[in-house]
Order: sequence, then C-alpha cells, then structure tokens
Amino acid sequence: MGSIDNELMLDAQDDAQAVAYILQHLPEELKSTFTEDDIYYILDVIEEYYVESGVLDVDTQSDEDVMVDLEALAEYVVAKANKEKMGAFKPEDVMEVAELELDYAESTAQ
Repeated sequence: MGSIDNELMLDAQDDAQAVAYILQHLPEELKSTFTEDDIYYILDVIEEYYVESGVLDVDTQSDEDVMVDLEALAEYVVAKANKEKMGAFKPEDVMEVAELELDYAESTAQ
C-alpha cells in the first residue's frame, strides 16, 4: 500500500474515532438529534470552513492558539446543510458538535 493509501486509511480511522467521541460526549438532549452520518457531514463542513475562512493559516512556529469563531462556524454549517438539504440543524447544536470536535482534537494532539 502506498503512502497516500496509508494516509487516507489513518484519516478515516481518525474521523471514525472523532465521530465516536462526539456521539459519546453529546448531551443527552442532543443524542437523538444527530445520526452518525450527520456528525460525519458536519465534520466535513467544519473542515471546509477552516480552509475557506483561513482559520488554519497561522504561523506554525508561533505558540499562539488558533481562535475559532464558533458562532460563524455554526452559521456556515447550518447554511450549507440547508442549501444541500442535509438537515435543518440549529446553530447552537452545531456549536456543541464543533466544541466536542475541538475537545477531541486537543485530547489527541501530541
């Protein structure tokens, strides 16, 4: 298997672990709101938002934390989901998923 195949497999495994983490840590009132597929979709759109907004364009030599505007991110996800007819998510619910995704990323950072 080539290095690209390995990288894709590792990305898929990380995505699966992130989704499992989020579903496990969602507040009880939101557990019936999101399916596993919803979480995968939201994570994909969050990644798209990071790229398009330039959030990740930071100096890697700097010790500064990356600041994410969760309200703007949630509005982006909700608008895209509505446009693509993927679901009628509430911004505050998407913010909860985004916060959990950040928690997951922080817990796995080395």
